[in-house]
Amino acid sequence: MSYNVEKIREHFPALKSGLAFFDGPGGSQVPTQVGAAIAAAITQPISNRSVTTLSERNAEEIVIGFRQAVADLINADAGGVVYGRSWTQITYDFSRTLAKTWKAGDEIIVTNLDHDSNIRPWVQAAEAMGVVVRWAKFDTTTGELPTSAISELLNEKTRLVAVTGAGNTLGTRPDIQEISQAVHKTKALLYVDGVHLTPHAVIDMQAMGADFFGFSFYKLFGPHCAAIAAKPELLKTLNNEKLLPSTSNVPERFEFGTLPYELMAGCTATIDYIANMVEGAGSRRERIINSMSAAEKYEETLFEYMESEIKAIPGVTLYGHAKKRTPTLYFNLKGVEAADVYKHLATVQVNAPAGNFYALEVSRALGLGDTGAVRAGLAPYSTTKDVDRLIAGLHQLAK
Repeated sequence: MSYNVEKIREHFPALKSGLAFFDGPGGSQVPTQVGAAIAAAITQPISNRSVTTLSERNAEEIVIGFRQAVADLINADAGGVVYGRSWTQITYDFSRTLAKTWKAGDEIIVTNLDHDSNIRPWVQAAEAMGVVVRWAKFDTTTGELPTSAISELLNEKTRLVAVTGAGNTLGTRPDIQEISQAVHKTKALLYVDGVHLTPHAVIDMQAMGADFFGFSFYKLFGPHCAAIAAKPELLKTLNNEKLLPSTSNVPERFEFGTLPYELMAGCTATIDYIANMVEGAGSRRERIINSMSAAEKYEETLFEYMESEIKAIPGVTLYGHAKKRTPTLYFNLKGVEAADVYKHLATVQVNAPAGNFYALEVSRALGLGDTGAVRAGLAPYSTTKDVDRLIAGLHQLAK
């Protein structure tokens, strides 16, 4: 069945507000089904420790269901799926753990295309261990991050490469599979930030060759939390800090305290919703591929229209023109501060924020300092009418 955006929009109460949301890269709206799953989980009989079989069964089923749903979404091993409060928290945890395996003189590679959550934790861990940080730089003219920017820095001392699956401001999608092939000619591990990529593409972690891949649920219709996946065999080699009485089992030993079962239930509902955006048969993984492929094609067509219309506005400067991108535009309007563009668009019921969006190194590399630019990103519920309202609001300022 074809992609029906109007049918999808019926499931999102926030869209009834009349606002045109272009802030998906910062957080999507949430369908009713996800809210209902969270409410049901938090009000059913449940307990972290209980002598009643019902409470224990409910909690266990939610956790197991969460891990399998994530595995189905990104084609990972459910036994290597770790829950986290946020992507930043997960990356800090793993940076500290992986840094234990480094020694002075070792090297890591980060990129200036990344969100700071996939830069600063690694830089800080490296500094603490006396490890050298190598910077892979993107092309500020095209927005591309060629594989060579990373491969030229690799050597026998490299222990980790941290790279984004898609830049959260420019939308640039580096060739992760090609990068993986280069990285794994050395002893280094590949840590991929999939936060901005996962809402816009079919993810196959195994085909990518990522040692670690993770994302945030609130960027793809879910609650405010995150997940990361790795092979269980790899996780077993890592000695993380934890409480003495807590389990040493993988993946549980990387999750601290009582898990938020209601959020995990919401995450599973999110993935089930994605699997059913387009009608079809087959396993959940097969339905996810079908739905996300249809959503990606829909977004690509709408993005072509949005980009061409914005390009035509007098005084607009677009940053980044990578051949392979998510539907995300980063731009400024001559003579108008980015924050003022954002404020004006709000008056016409358009939400397109401005800033560096924690992609601080991107903003600085583009000569935008810490101020950044306006960002307009599409979501699977975006429409031509939304885009037309954005364009009309920008034309008003351009005059």
